[in-house]
Amino acid sequence: MRIRDLLKPEGIKLGSAAKDKDDAINQLVELQVASGNISDPEAYKKAIYAREEESTTGMGDGIAIPHAKTDAVKRPGLAAMVVPDGVDYEAPDGTLSDLIFMIAAPNTRENVHLEVLSRLSTLLMDDDFTAALRAAKTKDEFLSIIDKAEADRLKEEEEKADAQAQGKTGLPDIVAVTACPTGIAHTYMAAENLEKKAKEMGLYLKAETQGSVGAKNVLTAEEIAHAKGVIIAADKNIELSRFDGKPVYVTSVSKGINEPEKLIGRIENGEAAIYQAGPGARKVQAAADEKDSAWHVIYKHLMNGVSHMLPFVVGGGILMAISFLLDRAGVGTSSYGSSTPIAHFFNQVGNSAFDFMLPILAGFIAMSIADRPGLAVGFVGGAIAKAGYSFVWLFAAEPDKYVLVGGGFLGALFAGFIGGYLTKGLERAFEKLPRSLEGIKPVLLFPLIGIFFMGLIMFLVNPLFAAINTGMTNLLNSMGTTNLVLLGAIVGGMMSIDMGGPFNKASYVFGTAMLAAGTTQGQVIMASVMVGGMVPPIVIALSTTCFRNRWTEADRKAGIVNYIMGASFISEGAIPYAAADPARVLPSCIVGSAIAGAISAAAGCTSPAPHGGLWVIAVIGNPGMWLAALLIGSIVGALMLSMLKRKLSPEEAGLAK
Repeated sequence: MRIRDLLKPEGIKLGSAAKDKDDAINQLVELQVASGNISDPEAYKKAIYAREEESTTGMGDGIAIPHAKTDAVKRPGLAAMVVPDGVDYEAPDGTLSDLIFMIAAPNTRENVHLEVLSRLSTLLMDDDFTAALRAAKTKDEFLSIIDKAEADRLKEEEEKADAQAQGKTGLPDIVAVTACPTGIAHTYMAAENLEKKAKEMGLYLKAETQGSVGAKNVLTAEEIAHAKGVIIAADKNIELSRFDGKPVYVTSVSKGINEPEKLIGRIENGEAAIYQAGPGARKVQAAADEKDSAWHVIYKHLMNGVSHMLPFVVGGGILMAISFLLDRAGVGTSSYGSSTPIAHFFNQVGNSAFDFMLPILAGFIAMSIADRPGLAVGFVGGAIAKAGYSFVWLFAAEPDKYVLVGGGFLGALFAGFIGGYLTKGLERAFEKLPRSLEGIKPVLLFPLIGIFFMGLIMFLVNPLFAAINTGMTNLLNSMGTTNLVLLGAIVGGMMSIDMGGPFNKASYVFGTAMLAAGTTQGQVIMASVMVGGMVPPIVIALSTTCFRNRWTEADRKAGIVNYIMGASFISEGAIPYAAADPARVLPSCIVGSAIAGAISAAAGCTSPAPHGGLWVIAVIGNPGMWLAALLIGSIVGALMLSMLKRKLSPEEAGLAK
């Protein structure tokens, strides 16, 4: 397969103009549609924006390569656009991007096309090649330039492969591994730039690429042993054990693209730390100027726990909600949800999943901090937090009659972080042990000693977290309508602040924690959280439907799907619009969500399900008012957004006759 097989004349636009990055993305998506590459433009665009959130695909030197691998792509393809005046694509070097290729990769096992896309990425590192593309006058000329450059590159690759097979290239001075989350463009561009810059510096660097097609140009043990050091330019975890005893410098894949000389200099100047492999090895850290802030480190650990916990919460919670839906005979009784065999089945399975929530949360926070050795320690800490065991209970006169109160969500958070850092402390403490004992560390020493100390700590602090939980429950139970309405407004509004980000997740986790407490007030909060998260996509959908002259034709078409996303409690449906115009979209959605959350709480609406949106309306308490809250909040947000948006001309809006 060649690049020409993926890039059609219908997918090329020369002499274009784009007012901003979002406009450029919209035009490129339209080119992909014209080429017949994608089945769902909105889903594809969402995947493009999701990739942009990880890091900009503006490469610098006037080049941008937005890309996504998603089920919305029905066949692999390219779209290309030359923008003579350039567009701000947030490139690291601050330059405007005037040559943009958009990659559409299907989410399939067949990855032949990815090798072609990686070849294009490396070709774009050639200044003469990109200059010729910018100067092309016709689409046929544009394609012929690509054909010739690709043929030359294939010939070079064949000659290089022959030389390596005959052992003529020698052993590398430096080795590298490059990888990005999607493994399509950045991976290969970083490898190309590192190898190219090393050659200019009189060095031989071999880069292994770990892309979507798997590892290519794999480093051999002999090459690693000979190299002065290792550069890891990656935005995902790389197995480092094979680099034991070598200087290893870890950084982002974008640094491999934009700062290859600096990275090579780190190895040449001896600035990389020696990596020591083994079960208790410390992680290789990037340079001090590349380290995350303390808050971001904590947030990453927390989100690792939350992301693993949510499937248990959502799956278990909805199954429990179904048990209530099926148990109309038990309404008003203490056995509601379990008074019939079928209801009891759903309730029991749902509760079983829910029971894993706190141990999973704590375990995966600890694992994020201390890798696999921390998992068991954190998991046990979360289980003890849930059970409520303590020394007070242990030494009670009649332990069997003692009422256990769990440490709950806060206790599990504490267990996760303590378990992770406790395990890291044990790793440091056991570093001096003979290498012959390395094998027993992960299977004996870390779990035995870590779980023992975790038990001591949790037995000691559980009463404190139990008291906090009891106090919060009592506070919720004693809240008057006004206070609960205020809380509903706050958690509802938070769902729209960043739509899937830290504020959104904090609100959702708080709602599920209160739901797990088993109080009516907790179900009220959960109802406010859910309705608040449903508002943003519906705000967009209503505004694009009812105020057509505020939106382009592409915006209006894409807005329709937000009715479904809002109904399904998928706040992220509004992200492309918020990213394009945050100053207008975010305030409107926040106000609408806060109003919806407040109305829901004021009406005493409850939700025993932590997810599902309108699909779990049958189990919502006071469903009529809950729907009213959703509609009122969405309408207010849509009106506010539409008033803030500029009225477009008929030509801009695509409404000209």
